[in-house]
Amino acid sequence: MQQQTQPEAIFRPDAAQLREVLRFWTTGVTIVSAAHQGRRHGMTVNSFTSLSLEPPLVSISLEKVTRTHELVSQVGRFGVSLLRASQQELSNRFAGRESEQQDRFADVATFTLETGSPLLQEALAYFDCRVAVTHDAGTHTIFISEVLAAGAPQGAAGEQPLVYFNRGYRKIG
Repeated sequence: MQQQTQPEAIFRPDAAQLREVLRFWTTGVTIVSAAHQGRRHGMTVNSFTSLSLEPPLVSISLEKVTRTHELVSQVGRFGVSLLRASQQELSNRFAGRESEQQDRFADVATFTLETGSPLLQEALAYFDCRVAVTHDAGTHTIFISEVLAAGAPQGAAGEQPLVYFNRGYRKIG
């Protein structure tokens, strides 16, 4: 009988160790956006989840030190644009601290719905949301939110989503 070996476990991982393991979780890539009194901001987010179909609820998790977190907390609403596989450059533009003060939406076609949050016209799909409940989660806040509107352009079902795995963008299939 061959003895099974247990994989090495990291007990009570620190932030760097946890990040190292989480890189193996495949996620979709979104732009979460908000606007208030002429200010608009958005950021690349992969912590987007469908929670309930009835009532329609989704959740996002935003790091507390970001401008997008500040705006969503202030106005209680946001938009989510799911990115297409061809939108890696856009994902990179909305990621990172160095562009935190720039207008990331410059030269990007957007539209708004009920919440006034900018949604990307070229997105694979979109959600317009109102915050229902917030939960403190260490360095982040989890926003559980009601979906006020959702949609996808014609032909989107034939498109590939942008996905992230092991510190890089990947193709499905």
